[in-house]
Amino acid sequence: MKKNNIENQVLVIFGSNGDLAKRKLVPAVFQLFLEKLLPERFVVIGAGSQDKDEVAFRFDVKETMHTFATKSIVGNEEKLEDFLQSVYYKKVNNQSEEDFFSLSTYIDLLSDKLQITKNIVYYFSIPPFLYDVVAANLVKCGLNVEEDGWKRIIVEKPFGYSYDSAIELDKKLHNGFNEDQIYRIDHYLGKETVQNIMVTRFSNGFFEPIWNRKYVDRIEITASEKIGVGNRGGYYDTSGALRDMIQNHLLQVLAVVAMEPPVVFDSDAIRNETVKVLQAIRPMRSSEVSNYVVRGQYISGEVNNEPQKAYRQEKGVAPNSKTETFVALKLFIDNWRWGDVPFYIRTGKQLPDRVTEVVIHLKPAPHQLFKQLCLTEPSNLIILRIHPDAGVAVDFGMKIPGAGFKVQNVNMAFHYSDLADKKIAEAYERLILDCMIGDSTLYARADAVKASWKFVDTILNAWKNDPEIPLYFYECNTWGPKESNNLFDEKFMKWRNPFSKFKTE
Repeated sequence: MKKNNIENQVLVIFGSNGDLAKRKLVPAVFQLFLEKLLPERFVVIGAGSQDKDEVAFRFDVKETMHTFATKSIVGNEEKLEDFLQSVYYKKVNNQSEEDFFSLSTYIDLLSDKLQITKNIVYYFSIPPFLYDVVAANLVKCGLNVEEDGWKRIIVEKPFGYSYDSAIELDKKLHNGFNEDQIYRIDHYLGKETVQNIMVTRFSNGFFEPIWNRKYVDRIEITASEKIGVGNRGGYYDTSGALRDMIQNHLLQVLAVVAMEPPVVFDSDAIRNETVKVLQAIRPMRSSEVSNYVVRGQYISGEVNNEPQKAYRQEKGVAPNSKTETFVALKLFIDNWRWGDVPFYIRTGKQLPDRVTEVVIHLKPAPHQLFKQLCLTEPSNLIILRIHPDAGVAVDFGMKIPGAGFKVQNVNMAFHYSDLADKKIAEAYERLILDCMIGDSTLYARADAVKASWKFVDTILNAWKNDPEIPLYFYECNTWGPKESNNLFDEKFMKWRNPFSKFKTE
């Protein structure tokens, strides 16, 4: 990452005592500090409901770093102490207007004392029902006014619970903040390998010409998780896999994969193209949901000889819950580039591996001269591995040395780990820095959020209103319900099941 003329500023983290702040946000900011990417004058203010002073909060941050950022602090203990001198704390009840006036006064005092311009990023690391409450309190106290410096808010997902609630939340945030002040974070877009999808396509003459309906047969996007819901059962049972993963993360990845080349490489131009993709997704009628979407829920099983609970046995989950822990769906993008090319998206918990990847299945050669001589089913694939073991691979047929023309599939693969001298930044490092700079390229825009909710809402409403739509069950450590293979047009087709070790065969 490169430092881009970053201005002096303040980062206020609401929910600073929470899990996200401890695991991701504070370690990300410290890593930026180590890489000298923060401005000369910079402070972090933790805003939380617990009653503590800055000494106690600094001790907590130090403990957090030792727990969740051990690699960053090895050999950097002195730098951690330096970083902690820029960390402060203010007790704030998110629903107390009086506490926000107190926070405003505290920011004024720190700004004057440390001679920091009141450029402020407010990070909403809080439950979604508090987003509009905190935003409204910031407005009431004038903490959104830009006369003395710019103000920006970072809003965590989920952004709304449905299409209507997303629109309502958007209206409430816009009561005091302009669109260019609102940064809707999606940590998937902050992943280096998601960004590299654009580079792979648009900087290579042997990829871009075939990235269309003429040469592509179908595209698969898989995001699998090896664990269950754990202690998040209470939240997850009101959300489910479709809201939790597909509405935001995977539809955004789809948009990056399918977008047209932007006229220029800047925030507005790139996001204009990704929004067009989301708006071009063919609407699904309620009567079509059972044909185009498969939902599943994990039941008990074993992983490495360890018994695993069924979803309905998890803490906080209703005993008769119909919440999906697995979703597979087929969709189409109705535009010139992708007309009639099926896109398959799949996500689930308690699957065999934790993997996220995009697989481009190319159409076979017009005349299969060597089909009868192939030792395996011939396949031409471009695989974009996002996590783990990130990289790009191409799978194709090659003659086996020796007499005759026996053919087998081989692959050429690039692994990011091969760039031993380059550190791949964590998603939150990149996204927080981008907001500090004012670059919204990798943040979701309001129209993109609305477009994705509009597509997903039809599915959610069909599940809610039609009890005949089945919920399939699958054992832990399997690749979900076998019925998900029925989404493919041909009976012989199946999902490509990836593994954490990046390979194509």
